Formats: sequence, C-alpha cells, structure tokens
Amino acid sequence: MNNESAASNDYVLVTGASRGIGKETALTFAAHGHNLIILSRQNSEKLKEVKTLAEQSGVKCLSFLTDVSDFDSVLQFRQQLQEMQISVSTIINNAGIGFFGLLQDTGINDWEQVINTNLSSCFYICKVFIPQMIARQNGHIINISSVWGNVGAACEVAYSASKGGVNAFTKALAKELAPSGISVNAIACGAIDTEMNSRLSAEERQELEYEIPSGRMGTAAEAAELIYGIAVSNPYLTGQIITFDGGWT
Repeated sequence: MNNESAASNDYVLVTGASRGIGKETALTFAAHGHNLIILSRQNSEKLKEVKTLAEQSGVKCLSFLTDVSDFDSVLQFRQQLQEMQISVSTIINNAGIGFFGLLQDTGINDWEQVINTNLSSCFYICKVFIPQMIARQNGHIINISSVWGNVGAACEVAYSASKGGVNAFTKALAKELAPSGISVNAIACGAIDTEMNSRLSAEERQELEYEIPSGRMGTAAEAAELIYGIAVSNPYLTGQIITFDGGWT
C-alpha cells in the first residue's frame, strides 16, 4: 500500500464505517491517500457524512448499505464491485455489536446476532475477497477484536465468545494465507471511547479509567492510527493479536 493507490482501482474496505473506530479508520486511510469502500448496515446518513469527509482528502470513496452478518447481502455487494471492476487490497473487518447481560438472560436471537455480526461477517467478507488477493499474491486483512476475546468478561459471554472466535480465525487464516503474501492480524481493543461504551454512567466510567494504567480510555482515532500502521507494515507481520488497551489487561 502507498499513496499511489488513490490513482488505481485498488480500494481499502472498511466495514462498520459509519461511526467509531470504523469511521476514524476510513478517514485515516483517506488522509494517507487510499481509495475507500465503506459499509454500514443501516446508518445511511452517517455513512454519507464519512464519505463526504473522506473525499475531501482527494480520494475515491464508495459507500454501500450492506448487512455483513448476512452472506447473501455480502454476495450482492461483491457482485456490485465486480460490475464496477473494483478490487480490494486491504480489508478492515470492523463491524461489531455488543450484548450486556447474564447468559441465562441472553436470547437465542441475541446470541446469533452477536456471533453473525462479529464473527461470521469476518468469514463472509474474507471468503468473497480472498480469491482476488491470492491471484495478486498480496493483501492485508485486519480484524477488530477485543480484550474480552483474550480473557473473557462476565455478563458479556456472547461478545467474548465472538471475539475469541475472531482471534482464532485470525491466527488460522494467517497461516493459510502467508504463502500467498497476504497478512492477517487482529487488534484486541480495550476500553475505547465510542458509542458502544456510552451505556457507562459517569461513575462507572471513572471506575473503569482508574483500573487502566494509562488512566483513560483510548480514542477511536488512536485505534485507527494503529490499524493503518499495521496495514502498511511488512507482510511478515502476520497471525498476531495485538492488544491495544493502555496496559489494562
């Protein structure tokens, strides 16, 4: 990846790009001169805002409402890109949702929605775009995970399981794709100041930040800079779960 990518048909694909880490990641890549494909399931207005901001950097930005938790929706999205003769050089699997509650209070639909959005989406996106990466013998895949995928969290069993799955998916796929020059890594984020953590009260947030050695939550912009740095690194860096949590876990 380099700044010449904006002049080609190579694009960086970011899922869950309408807000939070996904939004900041898209804008960071745009600032460095990379063409973008940004996805969101339903936040059309917010996605348009990200597209407008990205294009101010002089890059191309395509936006699609796509439910990455549904394979048919991903297939339809891929077909649209094929018709446009667009290729994807970098994948940022960022789309994710949380669920907070005891296991016995977790409904079947809640479980399936979390697993499909956080884990199955990585499989769906990679399945349809890996062939073109293999044909080119290069590419970067970065999956956004969580520290709860490393150590688990009470009252977040579904979320922890989904992110633990992302970690295992990352390590296994990295071994499979390394001979093709494709790197696969994950970032296990700690407490990041996004809408997903907006449920915290002021007191809960203060208690959480007290537990973090760095004394604060991370920002989406900081996570985006790390994601970009990994994406432009040597492909020998692969199969890693990189923890980004201010020393918390």
